[in-house]
Amino acid sequence: MFRDQLEHAIRLTRRDFLTTAASGLGGVALASMLDGDNLIAAEAKQFNPLDPRLPHFASKAKQCIFLYMEGGTSHLDLFDPKPKLRELNGQKMPESFTKNVRFVFLQKDTAVLLGSPYKFTKAGKCGIEFSELLPNLSTCADDIAIIRSMHTEAFNHHPGELLMYTGFTRHGRPSVGSWVNYALGSPSQNLPGYVVLTSGRSPSGGNTMFSSGFLPSNYQGVTFRNEGEAVQDLNTPRGLTPEMRHYGIQTLSDLNRLHQKVVGDPEISARIDSYELAGRMQTAAPELIDLSGESAATLEAYGVNRDGGGMTTYRGGGVQTFKTFATNCLLARRMIERGVRFVSIHHASWDHHNDLGNDLLFNCRVVDQPLTALLKDLKQRGLLDSTLVVWGTEFGRTPLGENRRGFSSVTGRDHHPSAFTTWMAGGGVKGGQIIGETDELGWNVVKDPVHVNDFHATMLHLFGLNHEKLSYRYQGRDFRLTDVGGKVISKIIG
Repeated sequence: MFRDQLEHAIRLTRRDFLTTAASGLGGVALASMLDGDNLIAAEAKQFNPLDPRLPHFASKAKQCIFLYMEGGTSHLDLFDPKPKLRELNGQKMPESFTKNVRFVFLQKDTAVLLGSPYKFTKAGKCGIEFSELLPNLSTCADDIAIIRSMHTEAFNHHPGELLMYTGFTRHGRPSVGSWVNYALGSPSQNLPGYVVLTSGRSPSGGNTMFSSGFLPSNYQGVTFRNEGEAVQDLNTPRGLTPEMRHYGIQTLSDLNRLHQKVVGDPEISARIDSYELAGRMQTAAPELIDLSGESAATLEAYGVNRDGGGMTTYRGGGVQTFKTFATNCLLARRMIERGVRFVSIHHASWDHHNDLGNDLLFNCRVVDQPLTALLKDLKQRGLLDSTLVVWGTEFGRTPLGENRRGFSSVTGRDHHPSAFTTWMAGGGVKGGQIIGETDELGWNVVKDPVHVNDFHATMLHLFGLNHEKLSYRYQGRDFRLTDVGGKVISKIIG
């Protein structure tokens, strides 16, 4: 097939060569004249789809670190103290609350309220209350805007994760990181614009959360591994010299360009760009993951060499999770310094149906020190003002204890989409405040409800992007990250 394409290219006539708009000298001459008169749009002059582009309006946020806690973090035990729930611990909830409400495992006819056993303490000048499970994060209270009024229609994990990452509960939509790179490009020349770092258990939804969907694959999230090659198959194979590798990639690119000329598929151009980026990454990636240049104080602050005292859980991962999550936080800061536009740190799992006390303590110990060090490190280096840091999860946990059949005691909480907590910091966020409110049991939102589409609209706004104007035409329809909804949380804008 490539031979036929090559012969087709050779058969191009002199007239074709001089006049074709795509590659002929006539097209080049026309472009030169139009450019001289400033008649070519900026987008048309850019050949690299990841070249930086201007936002819709001026913004503070330039890059993002998206901290995703997969499984559904318990707002009641971490961010949303409920003294009344503790007071009513062990009592039945009024039937009006649970009528027509579905649960995964909880038997609502016999379930009783489960108050949080953890102490909440006011922190910072703002006086926001944090759980004793997050003592380090509480020291950053004045930089954090906590959203206690999140809600979602997603009832199970994978749809909920997809909604939080892509704005939709089904496969096939681009991730928020892909949308941001599509809109703004990436300042980094030698690293992907969108990088994914994982720790704990493998993401339950696989790569569907980090997909570029119907956007060109240039905007796909690239997963960096915790062991071995940073990116699978990135290293040069043994016996292949750098020169051989270079010419091999160049030859492949030439053949792909010939194929693209025949079929006109823009995805081929995206693949060509990806191959060329991979070549540049062969030098950049090893330098990025080499932490030998970081000071001992920095490594200690992030807790890179922690082992958690041997603590382990089934859901949250083994002792190695302490190291991998801490390393991911430090790598995220290094990526931001090197111009990566969007970094996802995905940690699983917070799905505490049972053994809540042990598992929640484990996960909090895993994340509390490193992410606090990340916030403080970014701030000390002058990067927090331009870096949006986000804590996300798919839903909250029930105020009712989970009395699953077959379990002799109640030690966990079920899925709860009606109310949960997220937070934002940096990148134009007005910290030291609480957005929204839930009722005295933490069951429903009673003030300033925030849907996931609103959350995304606000993220895009902080990047200087109007979520209603950021769209992509696919199969005859204009798609948005916020689908047909979304409104900016004005209170959070600093």
